[in-house]
Amino acid sequence: MKTKVDTVSKLQRKIHVELPIEVVNQAFNEVFADIQKEVSIKGFRKGKAPLATVKSMYKDRVQVDVSQQLIQRNYPKALEDAKAEPITYPEFEFEDAEENKPFNFTADFDVRPEVELKKYEGLVVEREKLLPPTERFEKVIENIRNSHAKIEALLEDRPAQNGDVAVVDFEGFVNGAPLERGQGTDHQLELGSNSFIVGFEEGIVGMKIGQERTLDLKFPTPYHAEELAGQAVQFKVKLKELKKRVLPELTDDFVKETLKMETFESLKTAVIDDLQKEEQKRIEDKYKNNLLKALVKANVLEVPPKLVEEQKKNLEEDFRKRFTENQVAPDEIESYVAKWDQDFRATATEMVQVSFLIDAVARKHDLVCKREDVDAKFSEYAAQTGIEIDKIRDFYSKPESLSRLTYTITEEKVVKYLTDKAQIKEVEPKRDEPEGPGI
Repeated sequence: MKTKVDTVSKLQRKIHVELPIEVVNQAFNEVFADIQKEVSIKGFRKGKAPLATVKSMYKDRVQVDVSQQLIQRNYPKALEDAKAEPITYPEFEFEDAEENKPFNFTADFDVRPEVELKKYEGLVVEREKLLPPTERFEKVIENIRNSHAKIEALLEDRPAQNGDVAVVDFEGFVNGAPLERGQGTDHQLELGSNSFIVGFEEGIVGMKIGQERTLDLKFPTPYHAEELAGQAVQFKVKLKELKKRVLPELTDDFVKETLKMETFESLKTAVIDDLQKEEQKRIEDKYKNNLLKALVKANVLEVPPKLVEEQKKNLEEDFRKRFTENQVAPDEIESYVAKWDQDFRATATEMVQVSFLIDAVARKHDLVCKREDVDAKFSEYAAQTGIEIDKIRDFYSKPESLSRLTYTITEEKVVKYLTDKAQIKEVEPKRDEPEGPGI
């Protein structure tokens, strides 16, 4: 076997392999011998047909099988001879093998980058302060009250205004023709909720009970029903009744009877505790993201392009899955994927860079996940979830699941090490999120 490795780029290699005639012929003979044992040919008992007859009948059919067998058997040996260590699956090129001829194939693959840790201790990283969740607490309480509101008749004699629940009949028309599914009878609509297209609720504000009004509006662009996007639409509306939403007071009695908690104070404590835990997790996730970004920035690293492409595909598939679950139209999803293509690529590149840097720091400071770390994590999960530890072990018995867990544990250990050495700047919370897909 002859092998030669070409350096395509810093992290890309192409190995050329040539197998001699005797190796090729041996592979053909093995395949034909297997066929000879099983085939039934007229005039011969099963398994007794001459090999020459079998070859003449099946020659063209076995070339692909022989080619694949030759590659599977000899590719690992070729890598060993060439002292090449791929980090991605190879892409093979070859022409079908033929008897009495050498067989040639090539394989393209990426190799592991050499990681030189320049700066990883003393990284300057921002971490947000954990503040009392006053505003969010008020929103939760308001949501609780809204979810238990009662709709009662409005006894005042006045025009409709935002906040009222209007009971209306309506008919929609496009180009003079009735709008499909554009009619409603005794429909209850909270004015100001933005449940209908722009202008509909605003058009009801100021109407009095019994009054009829025609609203000349336009569907927005884009719109979930594409055929209506940007189209002019006319609604004939009759206001039949006005109601109001009455929010309950969260007294101890109400809390105990409806929410099954002892007092309002116990409810308050539980809500604040949940909000604090949620906020703490958000802050820690964002801090970790900032820390790893700082690590990448301080240690410029070229990474294998195929790994980046694989990670980018994973991010896009995860994005598609989440948006599909949120019932976003497929064409809209693909539009977002195309719009954020560079964001996906940048995020994928950063994630691959982080994985190599974490591995380098872990190896340098003996932070690589060990068996006792996995056992401790199993015990932690069992305590958190109440699931028997043997069932947790069984779940992680699959190689891919265990691999993800061991990487997570190694990452946690490295993040702790970097945090202990970092210069952390406490800043005010910043809750605005970027438009793109993020990490």
